[in-house]
Amino acid sequence: MRKTKETAEVKETKTPPATKKKKCKPRGGNSPVIGMNGYNLKAGDNTKFLEINVALMNMPNIDMTNPSEVAQRLSDYFALYAQNDMKPTVVGMAIALNGHSRQWLHAVVNDAPLGGRGNMPNLRPDVTNVIKKAYFLLENLWENYMQNGKVNPVAGIFLGKNNYGYRDQTEYLVQPAQKDENDYSADEIKERYIPAEEPKRLSASDSDEKPSE
Repeated sequence: MRKTKETAEVKETKTPPATKKKKCKPRGGNSPVIGMNGYNLKAGDNTKFLEINVALMNMPNIDMTNPSEVAQRLSDYFALYAQNDMKPTVVGMAIALNGHSRQWLHAVVNDAPLGGRGNMPNLRPDVTNVIKKAYFLLENLWENYMQNGKVNPVAGIFLGKNNYGYRDQTEYLVQPAQKDENDYSADEIKERYIPAEEPKRLSASDSDEKPSE
């Protein structure tokens, strides 16, 4: 007997090509505050900010009934920030005016009461006008920073909403349909407001009350 040599077929297996890993968004999604995108702190910045705030705290009180002193104080306030190449702030202006708060400054500018106490800021109109003019200057600076890319957009929007009353909401005005009184007849009013069984009940009660002949 002749033996036949059995040959085994070897199948070559090919490894599939490596699939490209899908690039995922970093943690936080599209948040603008990632890495150095949310802040830009340089050496010596903390010292500069602290020195400016200490200078504001140590400003002597002025006569808030004197418009000339108020105007000079506001000029000194803007000069302090300009000398340090910093953007002026609403709270900084309030502190420069004898250490007041942002709420007090908002009440002065908007002729509004202070909180829920109902107390109005007791200032002369000419003094109030000087403060309002300086406050509007801050708002104009804020617009310039936003339009020219000189402030982080997220921080700029936050300041605009909280300090200057800006909003980014859509308002809808809903008005009821108005018709003239002549557009309704007596029968239509009865059909709308009197239930369907009411006329039957009324007619039945009327028939019961009729005297017998």
